[in-house]
Amino acid sequence: MNLPDLMKALGEPRMEATAKPPRMARGLNALLGDVSAPVGTTTNKAPIEKIANNPYQPRKQFDGDELASLAASIRTHGVLQPLVVREVADGYQLIAGERRLRAAREAGLSEVPVHVVQFDDQQVFEAALVENIQRTDLNPIEKAMGFKEYMQKFQFTQDQLGERLGIGSSTISNFLGLLHLHQEVQDAVRSGALSMGHAKVLKSVHDQAQQLAFSREAVMKNYSVHALELLIKQHKLAEVAEAAAVLSERAKREPAEKTAHVKGLEDDLRQRLAVKIEIKVRAKDKGQIVIGFDTNDDFERIIQALQK
Repeated sequence: MNLPDLMKALGEPRMEATAKPPRMARGLNALLGDVSAPVGTTTNKAPIEKIANNPYQPRKQFDGDELASLAASIRTHGVLQPLVVREVADGYQLIAGERRLRAAREAGLSEVPVHVVQFDDQQVFEAALVENIQRTDLNPIEKAMGFKEYMQKFQFTQDQLGERLGIGSSTISNFLGLLHLHQEVQDAVRSGALSMGHAKVLKSVHDQAQQLAFSREAVMKNYSVHALELLIKQHKLAEVAEAAAVLSERAKREPAEKTAHVKGLEDDLRQRLAVKIEIKVRAKDKGQIVIGFDTNDDFERIIQALQK
């Protein structure tokens, strides 16, 4: 199966010969190798109960209303675009067309048209990623999980995965970063309550308790990405100002380090007055001289010495 045929099987319009393939199409090209070299494929009907779901399907959530609408269309018109499958020991395994398969089951069909291709596990995983990223708009968390699972299973780096799928490695890195968000924040992104833009802003908040508080406020008050960004920026500025105030107050309370000259003066005064003497240096040219006494006689002697 060449690239245009695979794109058609996945439900994409055939490209004109003079058109430049889109970036994701180049990713499919990388997936299949030289698109001029056909991959073995046949088209026939397959019993629906013999088709197993794709174990590498990155999409975890399917809209019930959309499936019901597609099932209604299938009851009327049938499955117009064949599913892409590969043969396995007890029948077939789905590669692309999960929504059509689910809707066909809901519509009560006993068999569906299929394209049978010779794909290994890695190609199946890649095809599932490409189909969903290109056509069905995985939510950002599903994309991130799909990228992570692929990289772990096949020991790929971000650069290698990006090259295979025709996606920039920085894009993959941005998605993978979402998996470090608080779980409740990830759930909000997965459900669509927060967008990818919101998630990127929240990634800058490393304290997960604060991150969660910001996300809840953004959802509750329906903040735009810009409004959330301003909220976090104001909070960080307030934190910096508070930290500066604490340091300033601490500097006022804590004595500065005594020089050898000050220590020498303390020793000289102790010897002269025969009492406890402490010179507390608070800042440049500021401080206190603390004179201690234990008896009334000490007090009288100190007073007399100061009055001379």
